Amino acid sequence: MKTREELQQIAIQVIRNEREAVAQLEKRVGDAFSEAVELLYSTSGRVVVTGIGKSANIATKIVSTLNSTGTPSLFLHAADAIHGDLGMVRKDDTVICLSKSGNTPEIKVLVPLLKQFGNKLIAIVGNTDSFLASEADIVLDTTVEHEACPNNLAPTSSTTAQLVMGDALAVALIECRNFTASDFARFHPGGALGKQLYMRVSDLSVQNEKPQVSPDTPVREVILEMTSKRLGCAVVVEDNMPTGIITDGDLRRMLNRDQHVSHLKARDIMTVNPKYVVENEYAVNALHIMQQRSITQLIVVDPEGRYSGVVHLHDILREGII
Repeated sequence: MKTREELQQIAIQVIRNEREAVAQLEKRVGDAFSEAVELLYSTSGRVVVTGIGKSANIATKIVSTLNSTGTPSLFLHAADAIHGDLGMVRKDDTVICLSKSGNTPEIKVLVPLLKQFGNKLIAIVGNTDSFLASEADIVLDTTVEHEACPNNLAPTSSTTAQLVMGDALAVALIECRNFTASDFARFHPGGALGKQLYMRVSDLSVQNEKPQVSPDTPVREVILEMTSKRLGCAVVVEDNMPTGIITDGDLRRMLNRDQHVSHLKARDIMTVNPKYVVENEYAVNALHIMQQRSITQLIVVDPEGRYSGVVHLHDILREGII
């Protein structure tokens, strides 16, 4: 067994090897890349991504990225394709084929069939002298000098290069389509990522009570309002507009400052010009305001600035937006 220091050095060397492989890709981005993006952008069908072995695993990730960013795609395993699944490919589809060698038996069988069907073929290949490269309409060169594997056998640097080239295609298509965060949200409605992109402040504040007092409300009633609404604050409202906020911290400061508080009113202890968020803002933006201000509650107003409710940090945590 290797020592911990030796294991760490192995990891560092792998990272360096793969970083160098990716850096070499920059020199190979030229007209062929632009042509590939133009072809994919103009494709009226789907983008079919195929490969075998480790390249097939990379192909599935590229398909996921394309689908989530507005380019309809599907994965076709090269071995399954020549045993019946080739029926998935339609005449208007564009095919991307991933292969390190470009000479595997399955690729040699599959490519002529695709050409016979008339589908355009983009090769992401690590051998520009291969069968795949010679038959493809567009060749994206992902050659690596050496795998990160010490025996130069296990696909490591080569699959990383394929993955990065696939990401480059996807991001270029995002730019061409002017694909926005709102578009992205439509394809990611679940999980924390989706909630960051579609959940509004009103979706959270509507579930809470609305702690509210007037500027002349006695302190005792302020405390009762805060306790009953259980949000750790009371919003001071005048003519439907929030003019201040009273938090637990304000109460503690009041008690430290005044021995006799029965005569005090809400206006005497409130924080004026409170921070607020409009109810149709994204909830993640409310979180950013709380983080910047080191606060846990935020007043919510409607588009006209009228008091609408309160959103609490716990609401955001409960939804898993962080």
